Amino acid sequence: MTSVSVDRRVQLAEFLKARRARVTPAQVGMAPGPQARRRTPGLRREEVAQLAGVGVTWYTWLEQGRPINASEQVLAAVARTLQLDLAEQAHLFRLAGLRPAVPDSAECATQPQVQAILDALDPLPAAISSARYDILRWNAGYEAIFPGATLTDTYRRNALWAAAVVPECCSVFVNRDEELPRMIAVLRSAYGEHVGEPEWERFIADLTAASADFARLWAQQDVALQSSRLKIFRHHAVGELRMTATSMQVIGMPTARMVVYTPNDAETEERITFLQSHPGLATVDHTH
Repeated sequence: MTSVSVDRRVQLAEFLKARRARVTPAQVGMAPGPQARRRTPGLRREEVAQLAGVGVTWYTWLEQGRPINASEQVLAAVARTLQLDLAEQAHLFRLAGLRPAVPDSAECATQPQVQAILDALDPLPAAISSARYDILRWNAGYEAIFPGATLTDTYRRNALWAAAVVPECCSVFVNRDEELPRMIAVLRSAYGEHVGEPEWERFIADLTAASADFARLWAQQDVALQSSRLKIFRHHAVGELRMTATSMQVIGMPTARMVVYTPNDAETEERITFLQSHPGLATVDHTH
């Protein structure tokens, strides 16, 4: 066992002891019993084991920092018994060498303050998207430029789906050949944290079936991190829009990000202003 692993086990033991000591029997619906017979102010180890549905010996070894394996399900049961909040649960998982569960991006994006932040960025187009490029929230500037992404019932409300699946005649991407491989490489990087998760596997399978370009690029196994990128879009009403897309992490939404589009030139800025003052203009001149 490495020194890092030993240190983590020591910290895990101390953390569990401290959290066990603060939970009283009454808080978990147990009879308190004679206080004089209790050596700790909180729950006993055997009580935590009983409530969590694990063996007393196993829990004792866990709290002693012994090198034992702990599954996500078992640790989640211990966390519930010790009444840990989200930050404490994540800390427990990390100390045990597991990837902590993260809040659902879509649920976090429904918080009113998230929309207020996006609205405050207007006239800069901005949106909150998941690690799978699902568009979760957006402001008026974003809707003016990408109405097909926010209003359509034909395609998924997903930026990668729009780039890979929407026909060329209806696509808003001008530099698609540059950006699509990059977007898929970023998706591949995020996918490493979600391998085997049903929603992710369905999304990959659907995209593979719907887009030969996606299937080919996905098979290349390229990975990349998010970065500021020049993106060129076309809009039937105004022509080309050249913008820098800057992606930022949102505190409390670890699997989501905020993307803000900044005009690259005065002409693009004027065209965005025109689109925002004339809402509802179609991005293409035809329908299917």
